[in-house]
Order: sequence, then C-alpha cells, then structure tokens
Amino acid sequence: MKITSSFLVLALAGLTIAEELEERTLPFPLLPFVSSTVYQALVSEKKLLNHAKEFVKFSKLSNGTRVFGSEGHQASIRYIKKLLDDTKYYDTEFQTFNYLYSQGTAAFQANGTNYDTAWFTYGPGGTVVAPIVPVNDLGCTPGDYPAAVAGKIALIKRGTCEFGLKIALAGSAGAAGALLYNNAPGSIGGGTLGAPSRPEGPYVAAGSLTGADGEALRATILAGSEVIGTLKVDAVNEDRTTSNVIATTKRGNKDSIVVVGGHTDSVVAGPGINDDGSGTIGILELALKLPLFNVKNAVRFGFWTAEEFGLVGSEHYVTNLPQEERDKIALYLNFDMIASPNAGYFIYDGDGSAFGLTGPPGSAHIEKTFEDFFAKKKTISAPTEFSGRSDYGPFLDVGIPAGGLFTGAEGVMTEDEAKWWKGKAGVAYDVCYHKDCDGIDNLNLPVWVLNTKAAAHSIATYANSLKGIPFPRVAPETASAVRIASLPYEERRHSACGHEVAKV
Repeated sequence: MKITSSFLVLALAGLTIAEELEERTLPFPLLPFVSSTVYQALVSEKKLLNHAKEFVKFSKLSNGTRVFGSEGHQASIRYIKKLLDDTKYYDTEFQTFNYLYSQGTAAFQANGTNYDTAWFTYGPGGTVVAPIVPVNDLGCTPGDYPAAVAGKIALIKRGTCEFGLKIALAGSAGAAGALLYNNAPGSIGGGTLGAPSRPEGPYVAAGSLTGADGEALRATILAGSEVIGTLKVDAVNEDRTTSNVIATTKRGNKDSIVVVGGHTDSVVAGPGINDDGSGTIGILELALKLPLFNVKNAVRFGFWTAEEFGLVGSEHYVTNLPQEERDKIALYLNFDMIASPNAGYFIYDGDGSAFGLTGPPGSAHIEKTFEDFFAKKKTISAPTEFSGRSDYGPFLDVGIPAGGLFTGAEGVMTEDEAKWWKGKAGVAYDVCYHKDCDGIDNLNLPVWVLNTKAAAHSIATYANSLKGIPFPRVAPETASAVRIASLPYEERRHSACGHEVAKV
C-alpha cells in the first residue's frame, strides 16, 4: 500500500477529523485504504484521557453514575453521536427503546448482628421481620420449600438454578422474604433475578449473604435455636428510555460489515471509567480517526446501552435485525474493560483451546489476529473464556464469529501473570470493579493505549480483508458450542461473572 508522505505527516500531526474533512466534499475524494501501522500511530493517550474526563463530568449529572436511563448516560451517548456526526463519514442513529430500570439496596440483621447484604436487580422493596427458615436442598423445586416457610424469611443456598427461580419459588411458598447465601465463603456481590417477573411465583424482598454467614445461620437454626431476622429492601423498578448508538461508514461494502462494539453504561455504584469507559472510549477514538482512510468492507460501530442489566442493548440490536441484515455482518469485535489497573492481556478464546467453548467459524482467526499482534509487541497474552458474558453473546447466538480483548475484573492475578505483566499477584485485576472508585485514577494508561492499538489493528485487518473468516456464512449443521441464550440469565449478566480467565 502506498501512503503519501504528506498524508502520513498530516495524520500524525494529530489534526482533528473536522479540520481534515472541512476541505472535502461528499462523496469523499481518493483516500488510502486503512493501514494498521498508521492507524495505530494515531492512538493518543491524551485524546483517550480527554474523553474519559468528559465521561466523569457526565457521571456527576447523576450522582456519580452513568447507569442506563440516567442523565449521565444520556449525556454520554449524545456526546458520542455528536462527535461521530461531525465527521460526516458515518450514517448514525439512536436505536431507542424502553427497558425496565431497577435499583435498590438491602440491609439485614439478626440477633443484633448486622450482616453484609446486597440487593438483587428486579427485586421488590419491603421490610420483613420474621424467623428464618432454611429450605431443603438448593431451593430449585417447589418441594424444597417446607410449609414452615410461609410468612417467614427463607434461607436458600446458591447453586444449580437461577437466583430468580429461587426467589419466585419462595414467594410461591408464601415466604415473606428470602436470603440467598453463597456456595463459597465469600460474597455473592448482588446479582440479578434475571427478569421483571417469573411464572413460578411472585418475587419477595430478598438479599444476599456470604457463604460463611449463610452456613453459620443455617447451623444455628438446625441446632434448634430460633433466629429472628430483619430484612429491609429499598427498591425502584420503572421503565426508562434508552438508546444504542449505531454508526456505519458510508464507504465500504455494505454486504460485508465489520461490527465493533463496547457498552456505554456503568453500574449504579460508580462512573464506570474502566468498565466500560475504556472500551467505549477506545473504539470512539478509533471511529474518529477512521475517516482519514478508505475501507473495503464497511465498518459499523455499536455503542451498546444497558449491558450491565444483561446485555440488553446488544441483544435488542441483534434480535431486531432482519436475517438478511444479520447475514451481512462478517464478524463482531468486542472491547469491554481494556485498561484495568492490575491488568492482564486477555483475548477471548475463539478456538476453544483453553476452555472447550468454540465460537462460530472465524472466531479462532480473530483470536489469532490478536495473539499475533501481542506477540509482535513482545507482550504475553492469555485466553479468557468465550462464554458470551459480554456484548458479543447475542452475536454468537446467531452464528456471527466474534472476538475481542479484556484486562480483568474482580478475578485475582496469579503469580505467573504477575511476572508476565509486572502486576501484583493475589490482587484483583480491577479492585474498583463495579465500585465508585472506577474513575480516571483507575485506568492503566499504557495498557489502555496498547489495547486500543490492538483494536486498531483488528479493525484495519478486517476492514481491508476477510481472509480467514468464512463469509458468506453457511448455516451450521450443529449449534455452536457457545450458546448464550441458553445460559441462566444471572450467568449472562456482566456483574455475575467478571469473565473467566485461564489459570496457569
């Protein structure tokens, strides 16, 4: 590819897209096809940080959060769309819809002791003062709930079935409230009931307990002592209007589209500058630099809403896309948390070699593209489970190959990983994951820049050629090993998983 020296100087000088495009009229004149090397060179730590500072400002409009439906989130997506519109390089749209917003807190005490408790999304509010009754087994069938649970607080162990099913069955049995405790010593850390309601029964006020606390309460009660608990839940459940931002290049073949995505919302607890401000900002900055180039395959950027409520935005997009339009999507690239402070360089395991879950044909090639990038940068990478617990899930479900990057959430870095990446063994990849401290200071800037360059490389690679990606796709004879729609809803939800990574 021939890149003129004047173009390269102009690109590397950091001129804004608006300045560059002022001298052009549509349709655009000749432009060089996107070069991975030049595209990577345009990634600027300063530009990334400037966007992050804007996102922090937006969070302050909503008491420190950019949760979907809040003014902080609305300001974020307006900002993204305006910047993209100003390039005049994209056809952009808000894909707007309503979704149930759910926010709450839970507190629990028994016999004068306050317990570490978290609330479940979609759970109703209420205050219950009643004896605690352990249920049988894991509370996944109606028969697990004894008659004695009526009017009481059901104590249920995590495992086998969804949180929502357990709470609905407790309600069906007449329980006044429910406590769900972990099947491991630590905390569940909240979660979701999965849907606003279930046919098995009505939800009741519910909270979580650590595994140690749950087992201790159960042992006390089974030994013959009555334990009176006070469970107080404050909750808001209401429909809110929200939007995805979709931007498709006017250039390139619209019958072979490369889709690139990240989610724009945060959890209620904080501004979400790493989760997923880092991914969103990374692909936004790349979208703002792409107008300096031509593309052979059209590129579509998807800025998804309400990921933290269960991949809502990406699922809405894929579900409402006609089959003939889905067939035009060659692949999907996902960037969710790419600047964790104690970062690992994780690549989704498209070939299934680490976790045994293979993505649709082409996913292995995407994984290899990222592996080769990091190898060239003399940086060790490792696989992360391709189970669909981020916005690539809905794409996998309809047979679209996918891949992407991740730097770790609440999982703990191993000794080997600490040596590879000069991190801290025994410490979470992101100690501020889903917390109010997920701000500017939570970003690992060198990691962020390198991962954004990796994203640039993947976009340039597939915008130029789909070699290695089976396309047009042939309908598979058997379903993909990854089937996200069949997973329990709580396991699909970002907050419940943190993405599994291979341990060595």
